[in-house]
This record gives sequence, C-alpha cells and structure tokens, in this order.
Amino acid sequence: MKRSRKHNDTKPHAARSKRGGSAGTPPVPPADGPAVDDGPGRMTPVALPAAFVARTRQELGDPEALALCEALEGTPPVCIRLNPAKWPRTAASTPEAEMSGRTAASEADRPDTVHAALSGSRGATPSSCGPASAEPDATSRPAGERDTAEQGAAGRPETGQNATEQNSSGRPETEQNATEQNSSGRPETEQNATEQNSSGRPETEQNATEQNSSGRPAEVRRVAGEPVAGRIPWSAEGLYLAERPSFTCDPAFHAGAYYVQEASSQFVGHLLRGAGALGARILDLCAAPGGKTTLYASLVGPDGLVVANEIDRRRARVLADNVRKWGTGNTVVTSNEPAQLARFENRFDIVAVDAPCSGEGMFRKDPQARAEWSEGSVRLCAARQAEILRAAWAALRPGGTLVYSTCTFNRTEDEGVLEELLGWAADEVVESEPIPTDPSWGIVCGRVGAFRTFRFYPHRTQGEGFFAATARKAPRTGAAIRAPKPQRQPFNPAGREARQELERWVAAPADYRFAEVAGCYYGYRAAQFEEVKALAGTLAVLYSGVAMGALYDGKLKPDPALAFHTGLDRRALPVAELSHDEAVQYLRKGDLRAEAFAEGTNLVCAGGFALGFAKRIGNRVNNLYPNSLRILKGGA
Repeated sequence: MKRSRKHNDTKPHAARSKRGGSAGTPPVPPADGPAVDDGPGRMTPVALPAAFVARTRQELGDPEALALCEALEGTPPVCIRLNPAKWPRTAASTPEAEMSGRTAASEADRPDTVHAALSGSRGATPSSCGPASAEPDATSRPAGERDTAEQGAAGRPETGQNATEQNSSGRPETEQNATEQNSSGRPETEQNATEQNSSGRPETEQNATEQNSSGRPAEVRRVAGEPVAGRIPWSAEGLYLAERPSFTCDPAFHAGAYYVQEASSQFVGHLLRGAGALGARILDLCAAPGGKTTLYASLVGPDGLVVANEIDRRRARVLADNVRKWGTGNTVVTSNEPAQLARFENRFDIVAVDAPCSGEGMFRKDPQARAEWSEGSVRLCAARQAEILRAAWAALRPGGTLVYSTCTFNRTEDEGVLEELLGWAADEVVESEPIPTDPSWGIVCGRVGAFRTFRFYPHRTQGEGFFAATARKAPRTGAAIRAPKPQRQPFNPAGREARQELERWVAAPADYRFAEVAGCYYGYRAAQFEEVKALAGTLAVLYSGVAMGALYDGKLKPDPALAFHTGLDRRALPVAELSHDEAVQYLRKGDLRAEAFAEGTNLVCAGGFALGFAKRIGNRVNNLYPNSLRILKGGA
C-alpha cells in the first residue's frame, strides 16, 4: 500500500495512547491487534482513530460500522499470487474461464484440493534461516499498494519477506531481504513444483501454459511449509495460506515463483481480463513496490509492455528488483513525475493509477497507518490523486481503459476524486465493459457516472480494505499519438559477434533484440524494442528488458537477473540442483560443496527454480549470489 510520505517519519507515541473511541461512537473493541514496538519488550496497541470511527458510523450506520471496526481488530489473511510464467496453469484456469471471473467447476476449485501448480516446499524452521535485515524507507508514498503489503523486494510485507524495505505506506513489504535489491536475480524455488523435461528445464518455467507429462500440474497443498487454505476467487493465480510462513526460508519466494500480495488488490487483474490486456501497452503510474506491476506483466504476455513508474527513486529501485525477479522481461521501470508521462499523449491502451492514499484499508495490518492518519492527510491525498489522474487521462489512448484504485475507505479519496475527473473530462468518459462479480465474494459494487466501482470491506470480503474503479476514454477518430522528442540515445546495438553469444542464452533467439547500455547487455522482445528505445530517450529509465550481463573475450558473464528470466535457455550452461538446506546456504552467500557443481559457471536451482549463478574452479565454488540480496544469519 502507499501512504502519504508527509506522514511517513512521524512517530506520535504520545498521541497513540490517547487515541480511541469518543462519546457517541459505536463500541469499538480495544486495539489488541496492530501494535507498534516502543522499545525492548514493549508493544503498544494503536486504537482506531476516533474521527475515522465517527465518520464510518455516519456513512455506514452503526451495525455496519461496528462490524467493520471489529474486523479491523482481527488477523488479516495471508495471500500469495503465483507467477504463471514459472508455474503451469491448471486445467480449470483457462483464459476463457478467467474472463468470466470464475474457473470451471472441478476439484481444483475446492480449498482442500488446490491444483495451482504450486509445489509444497519443505518449509525450514525459523531457526534454520534468519530474517532479512531491516532498513526503513523514509520516502514512501501514500497508501494504495496494498498488494505489496505482502510481498516484494520493496514495500511492507504482508508476508514478511522484506522486513525492511518499506512500501509507500511505510510498512515493510516483505520479509525477504532488508537490503535494497539490485539488478540481480533472486533464487527460484526449492519446492519441487515442476516436472522437468528432457532439457532439464522445468516445463512450467518455459511456458506459462505448458503442462507436465501427465497433462496436469502437480497438486499442491503447501507453500513455504504452510497449508494452502483455498483459492482467491477473483484471481486466477491467487491463493490463501492457512498460516503465515517464513517466506525468508523459502527459495521459491526468492526465485519470483510467487508474490506475496494481499487478496483484494489482486482484483485489478480481474478488472482487466476483458479489457484486451494481452499484448497491450500498460502504464502503471504509481507502481512501487511492484505487486500490481508484476500482475500486469503476466497479463500482457511476452508481446505486451508495462511501463512501471515510481516518482521516488529509492522505491523505484525496489520496484526494479521485483520486476527482475518476476522475470518476464516485458517491463520498463521509470522514475519520473506523472506530468512527464502525460507528454506521451494517447499512447497507452491501459493506464492504472494505484494512488497514494491515507491508507485506512491497512488499519488491520499496519499500526503506523492508524497512528499517522488524519483528516488533513485525507484532503492532501485527494488533491494529489486528482493531479495524477489528469496525467493518466492524457496518456490514455481513445478507447483505452483507466483503472483507479486506493486502499482507503473514505469517499473523498474514492468517489470524490472520480467526480472531479468527470467534471473536467465530461463526455470523454464512457463505461467499460461489464465486470462480472459473484455475490458470494462480498464486494460492494456501485457507479459514479460512467465509472464502475468496487469496494472491499474486511467484514464482508476475505481481504483488506480496497477501492477500485474503471471506465474507458471515448473512442475518437484522428487522435494522434504524441511523444516528446528524444533527448539522448542510450542504446548501443549489439554487434554480430555479441549477438551470436547472447542468442545462445535465450530459448527463442529470433524473438530478441540486444543492446549495450553502460557496459551491460540487455535483451528485449522484438515487439517492444523500438518502443523501449523511444522511452529511454526521454524518461529516466532504471531498468528494462532483461539484463544479460557483460562480455569478456567474447563470452558472457551473466548478470544475476538473467537467472530469473523465463526465456533463459538452460542448455547454455550446467544446472546445479541443490537441496533445500543447500539452497538456503546459497542464499546466505555461504560456502558450497564442489561436488554439486560442474566446472565453470553453473545455474543454481532448487526444486527446478533458478536462484542465480555459481562458478566452480577445481575444488572451490565461488558463490555469485549478490551481497545485497543475501539472507542474513541470526534471528528466528
């Protein structure tokens, strides 16, 4: 989620003990859920803000307000989203079925038999793997990216991955690695999720739709050692877990095989199932830490393109790391003001704005969201949201789809911002296609002019607070695509000999174009190459395509990011398959036994998922996992 950076660094400890219900408010349960750490052995509960409770009572009525407030004191569900390019789809998850918002009735739909191609990892005990380091992010943006609240090399974990990189809400997005991640790759998993084909590559990682020899993916019941509790009904790749595992100890998590993402935020994928997302150009205007970006990257497919923008440079680096780990190679990460993207007029088929917000939807899981909330921040966020939507509308092509979302409940930042857009865009805004929903999901559907709206309340749905809306830009003949004139040309096309070496590393070399940028070679899908070059000539691009590596004496020294790429040809080098414990040792950048490796550079895998590279020289193995990503020892 994203919370206003104005409130990020404040820690009103004195105010926390005074917050609570006031006379005339419904009897809200005491704050025994979210709590802040006020020192060794002191965890101080943070009550729901009194002004929030009073407004909720006024808007929803006492019974609903009480039910919502009680839900906000409960325990949030643990959710993940599979990477479909690294896991095979189930027979029930056909594109046609996904389009309708529900999968075909089958055993795969039953919570007790989830056929999600998710292999059960062994799940090391906490003592066998220490948590990542923590490094607070002082620059987060307003709330909204709840979807990372659970994952990401950035943002706050819903999972527990990166205990230190904070998302725009100021909460850690993952328990994974506290250090900011570089262009390196992340381990792929130890869970034996995919049956290997004759080339030794997991069939699922080659193609999101390939099935194993039995024609169906393996039935999986556990993730990171915890049972799968059921499927997220509006998300083809979404799963609920019975308990919160130690994601830090799961190689599959580090490999980008799944993303820890809050269930409600995964609904944006359902919104776009019928919007022609396959092959589309999507602008994700408020993208960090990357939960929705990686979802869009899966939706558009290899010929589509996602431009993921984050104004804050530090958070944009975290976004880039999550994009590398996801491995689809069809995303450009930029760090620009929204107004700079607005200069690409009528350019994008879909523009998504997961707007910085006051973060009321995160009150259940984030004590800081409670402590830092104020009515003033609501007004400030609404003004910023309206400004961002103007830029988004300019960049959207006629006939294209706008998706607006927040993780807050108040009308000012939700319907109010949309009403302001309708005031100046007028008849340019038209309805999107109908979005099917099932009443059992508990989503509150509504309308604001041409916008279809969807509200998620924790007492009604199995997810956090969330608001989403969608509409289209009216088709218009003669609307020209405009773009600023490129100011530079950072790409140096690869020469013939370089191309020959680089093509050896990808499974479909004819589909790629290669260029050198600042000493590193990058690979791009042919369908995107010219467009990425044009964007790089104007915008501040932090990452694009897939980092291949540097050439020395005509041979590629692979970049860590190449290990994660779903188009990697594993026949290019030896593959070293490690056990779970060995994989964790690799992720700690520890010593490895030489017998597991062939001489020279090896691709390091666990359970078929690639984690990175290592080089054997005689009886010694150089662990090439990046220092900035390693799992730190110690802790539970």
